[in-house]
Amino acid sequence: MAGVQTAVALREQGFTGSVTLVGAEPHQPYDRPPLSKAVLLGKAEGSAFDIDFEALGIELSLGRDVTGVRPDAHELDTADGPIGYDVLVLATGAEPIRLPGTEGIPGVHLLRTLDDAERLRPVLAGQHDVVVVGAGWIGAEFATAAREAGCSVTVVEAAGRPLAGALPEEVAAPMAGWYADSGAVLRLHARVESVESGVVVLSDGTRVPAGAVVVGIGARPATRWLADSGIELGSHREVVADEGLRTSAPDVYAVGDCSSFPSGRYGERLLVHHWDNALQGPRTVAANIIGETPAAYDPVPYFWSEQFGRFVQYAGHHAGADELVWRGDPSGMAWSVCWLRDGALVAVLAVGRPRDLAQGRKLIESGARLDPALTADASVPLKKAVL
Repeated sequence: MAGVQTAVALREQGFTGSVTLVGAEPHQPYDRPPLSKAVLLGKAEGSAFDIDFEALGIELSLGRDVTGVRPDAHELDTADGPIGYDVLVLATGAEPIRLPGTEGIPGVHLLRTLDDAERLRPVLAGQHDVVVVGAGWIGAEFATAAREAGCSVTVVEAAGRPLAGALPEEVAAPMAGWYADSGAVLRLHARVESVESGVVVLSDGTRVPAGAVVVGIGARPATRWLADSGIELGSHREVVADEGLRTSAPDVYAVGDCSSFPSGRYGERLLVHHWDNALQGPRTVAANIIGETPAAYDPVPYFWSEQFGRFVQYAGHHAGADELVWRGDPSGMAWSVCWLRDGALVAVLAVGRPRDLAQGRKLIESGARLDPALTADASVPLKKAVL
């Protein structure tokens, strides 16, 4: 998404030079969200972008793995020889974290690429017993699809709640019930000791039948190929970009999952692994490459997830909030949570309440301060709770 949108944004903003999109995968550039939904369930063959690259004058160099970059020489290294550039945009995304000790074991899957989804499609079609390792966003989405396909699903999570790395305990705890409601088994405080043929062995000795194992324990920036480049990497091995998404190397930008950026809005550096970031950031990159008007990138982060019959949306960044306000009953199908800092709305999570999300996102952008009592009244529109 980030690479494609950068190329398209350059053309939309009037860039007339050559544009080459280099990618390791052989497939036409595609969108990732359908991989855990329609593509996985066999309702769609693929999710290629409906973009006429030839008409836009964008050259595709597919199936070409880039192994390094030499900023001083303005060259990329590939197995097929170097590629020179005037300006380089790093949009390599993130790669899934593998479960230690499972490399090469048959029946252990990841879900990140089109090939991953195609390998998993017959697993769902065959209604196998599935063990999902990790109750994060991708684990929940895959469990949802597997249950829809009629699979027996057990989700194994080392933490004491779903989404432990993304949401505070009091917000994530009600989501544990969603698994049982869907017919999936959620095992918390459970660690995988080993994976054997047809079985996942937990650290307490429990043996869980597994016709297939799907690992969803997070992702890290795909930047190992930059190790000797001299380009600054952050604590998560992400590319460190400035407010204009420029890296520490001249004429090199970074956008999407592989990079972090400083947020003036939140007063800290953000690393955002979500689709909307890969859609919005490229417009800033394109504007700064063309260079007519310097642009800064400081979005309100946004993402969504479809799981267990619920549409979950989140906008903002709740770290540093000093007040949490509930809107509605979390045991129901529609509720939301607002985070305030010094009275100002900084983040909102909406489950089945898209209006709360839409209004909340705008209020975060404007820095609006809310009345906590009115905010807590789910019958009052958020925009009416502004002080």
